[in-house]
Amino acid sequence: MDAGCETGRMPVLEPNPQNGQKKMLIVFGSFFAIFVVIAIVATIVSP
Repeated sequence: MDAGCETGRMPVLEPNPQNGQKKMLIVFGSFFAIFVVIAIVATIVSP
């Protein structure tokens, strides 16, 4: 019962850490891409 509770508590760390890492990388990559697009637009719009 305790082992099942622990695996239910944090399923991302134990069974498949690569999947969580990939998801985090996609999140940070998309955030960085949005930031770059905003910077380029701001550079073009500024006189």
